[in-house]
Amino acid sequence: MIEDGASDQGSVTTVRRVGDTIRRPVREWTPAVHSLLQHLEAVGFRKAPRALGVEGQEEVLSLLHGEPAFKPWPPFLRSTHGLVELGHWLRDYHHAVRDFRPSPGTRWQLREEEWKPGMVIRHGDLGPWNSIWDGDRLTGFIDWDFAAPGYAIDDLAQLAWYAVPLRPTNPERDAGVTGMTVLRTRLAVLCSAYGAQPPAVLDALEGLQEREAERIQHLGARGIEPWACFLARGDATEMRDEAHWLQENRGLLFGGA
Repeated sequence: MIEDGASDQGSVTTVRRVGDTIRRPVREWTPAVHSLLQHLEAVGFRKAPRALGVEGQEEVLSLLHGEPAFKPWPPFLRSTHGLVELGHWLRDYHHAVRDFRPSPGTRWQLREEEWKPGMVIRHGDLGPWNSIWDGDRLTGFIDWDFAAPGYAIDDLAQLAWYAVPLRPTNPERDAGVTGMTVLRTRLAVLCSAYGAQPPAVLDALEGLQEREAERIQHLGARGIEPWACFLARGDATEMRDEAHWLQENRGLLFGGA
């Protein structure tokens, strides 16, 4: 957890902690994210930061207490318990957000599509690095900058991509979560906790990987951050390699063809 009075630099912005609040620079999409977080608070969804307003050039958010799940993963995330926590969180989030209707013209950082019936507002950055844990209990997810209209299955596909993970693994970096049998079990557990079928998640992930790589290539080439940084460090190439890995191993991940 970031210490009181300290700041931390992420891939999108710099944050600082003041007591039980987090302060972040106001962006064009801040009002949209705050309206989303205010809706979540109003419907009783507690596992997300609360939007506490704006002071000067900073937005003020409540602090989620706990620690992020960075690599190497802690034991609870290498276990099926952690995947169940993640799947239940996403299921509950989508239930909480299903009645949220953004105002026409709402500005999100990711501007792929306007909201339309059948969509939700996706979190958009569902990697373990944004999950906050108090022991083996999931406190919630932080960093909602990439929230935007989209389809719920794409949120689940992104979570599976990074939390199963559905990508090549390394025995040293990914101790306890290597081998296709392990990955197949972890995907099944996550999908069961959410309430979805693995083939549908893999279908969605194929499209998501293509769109993410194209976005990095397009926006990064124009010098737009953080995608310029993502492009420079090779993220687009890595995503395409992971998409190829998924295509080669798809049948092994759910026992189908």
